[in-house]
Order: sequence, then structure tokens, then C-alpha cells
Amino acid sequence: MKKLFDLILAVIALMVLLGPIIVIAFMVKLTSKGPVLYWSDRVGQDNHIFKMPKFRSMNINTPAVATHLLADPGSVLTPIGNFLRKSSLDEFPQLWCILKGDMSFVGPRPALFNQDDLIELRSKKGVHKLVPGLTGWAQVNGRDELPIPQKVELDIEYMQRQSFSFDLKILWLTCLKVLLKEGVSH
Repeated sequence: MKKLFDLILAVIALMVLLGPIIVIAFMVKLTSKGPVLYWSDRVGQDNHIFKMPKFRSMNINTPAVATHLLADPGSVLTPIGNFLRKSSLDEFPQLWCILKGDMSFVGPRPALFNQDDLIELRSKKGVHKLVPGLTGWAQVNGRDELPIPQKVELDIEYMQRQSFSFDLKILWLTCLKVLLKEGVSH
């Protein structure tokens, strides 16, 4: 049922968001050099690596590390990068990953391929068996502000509480957090 829900919601979202997606792509191209999309290697279900697109919010040649590991994240943002990240509009291209089945709307956020500490802890706790999500329980409970052990604890809680109604609650809370711009540090 979850896969069918993801597929239907992704198709509807793409139809509704096609205009904004085109405008954002145009704005990214107009305001900075480089491609419109940034494809990062992410860790999916069973630690399978997949390519995840985002609208590019950082300058080309920015190191492929978690944002909190950059010395000065603000210095590598494109002119509209801060807006894209704080509004979560940079995430729209991930609808493609949901259509492909690499991601779900709700699940643990996919780790970067080089976030060894996060990958290892999730693997120890069985979280790696879940399909990663566009949003998740950790996302609505702190997002960028959470240390890795706390994120994994929230991922475990999600794994234990998984249900359609819990996913709907997380989607609703995500909408509220995005509108209020809560939990985004860069």
C-alpha cells in the first residue's frame, strides 16, 4: 500500500508542481554557473548506493560532505541557495527517486555515501532495511540540528511505529515545519 501511495502522490505532486519546478530550474540556471541539478550519491535501502537529485543550491566544486562539516556553509551557497534550502524547494527533484522506487515520501533521510558514522549506526540498528524518505520522523524532530545518535534513535522509533497513519502525521508535520522554516541551519 505504501508503494502505491508513494507512486500516486508523486505523480500528483509532479503535475501540480511542474510550473514551480520549471521556474526554479530557470532561476538556478540564471543565478549561478553549472548544472541545474546536483546528483549526490546516497545510501538507500540495504545500503544500496543510488543517485539523488536536488536543485543545486551550492556553488560547483563544493566538497561532497554533509553541510554541517563545511567550515562556512553560507559561503558556498548560490545566490538563491539559501532560499531553496530553507524553503525545501531544492528537494522537488527527489520526486524522481520516489517514482523509481529508490525513495519513499516518508522514511529515514538517505545518508551521503561518505557519512560512515551514520551508515554504520543505522546498519547496527536495522534502520538500513527501510526505504529512505523525502522526509522522516527525525526531519520533523530537529532536522539539521540533531546529532547522529539522536537521528538514529528517531529512525528506530519510526521503524517500530511504521503505519500509514504515522506517515500521514509525518507528512503533515513536514508541511508545518517547511512553512515555519524550522530545523534548517543552512
